[in-house]
Amino acid sequence: MNNSVSNTGRLLWAGLRALLVLTLVTGVIYPLAVTGIAQALFHGKANGSEIKADGVVGSSLVGQAYNLPLKKGQGTPEPDLKWFQGRPQNGLGANSVNAQYRLILSGATNRSADNKDLIDWVTSTKVAVIKDNSVAGYTVKPAEVPADAVTSSGSGLDPDISPAYADLQVHRVAEKNGLTVAQVQKLVEEHTTGRTLGFIGEPRVNVLELNIALKALVAKS
Repeated sequence: MNNSVSNTGRLLWAGLRALLVLTLVTGVIYPLAVTGIAQALFHGKANGSEIKADGVVGSSLVGQAYNLPLKKGQGTPEPDLKWFQGRPQNGLGANSVNAQYRLILSGATNRSADNKDLIDWVTSTKVAVIKDNSVAGYTVKPAEVPADAVTSSGSGLDPDISPAYADLQVHRVAEKNGLTVAQVQKLVEEHTTGRTLGFIGEPRVNVLELNIALKALVAKS
């Protein structure tokens, strides 16, 4: 009986020591080590890939909307056409839990190519892109509208657009901000990122970074 109690006590003490050691290693030492390495070697990414311009204005990984304030009785905001616009941000809808912000939920709509809602949405968006970006002396042709101008990404939160979509907006942005087309085109070229390692992905333009540069250029002008 005493041996049985003694053995049980030893096993419980051994289990408790293992629990304490594993808690210390996996719950304290390992997280601190990983956090330290991340902060030292990947500081920007570890802190959310923040973009700063007179304070933190967003993340380079998440797209933002550039819309005009809602008018009375208006359900859908209109785009603020003095800024470069990103991809449509449809995703899976709004977050009804957060009362302070209407956050879009990340995810694809998963509609098929022949889905009527998707076809209507793409068609109406294409018409709006052509109308918004056609200005005096420059008319957008339907064939010039790239796919990313009328479709959302798999996450619905893509921060980048294609150089083709950025180029499509140059004349409109120049006119709305009193800049020359050459000035705005140069901004786009300066903020175009090539394929990762030269062969992964596609060339892209980060809309937030581009609009920050545009704001600075307008202030200078």
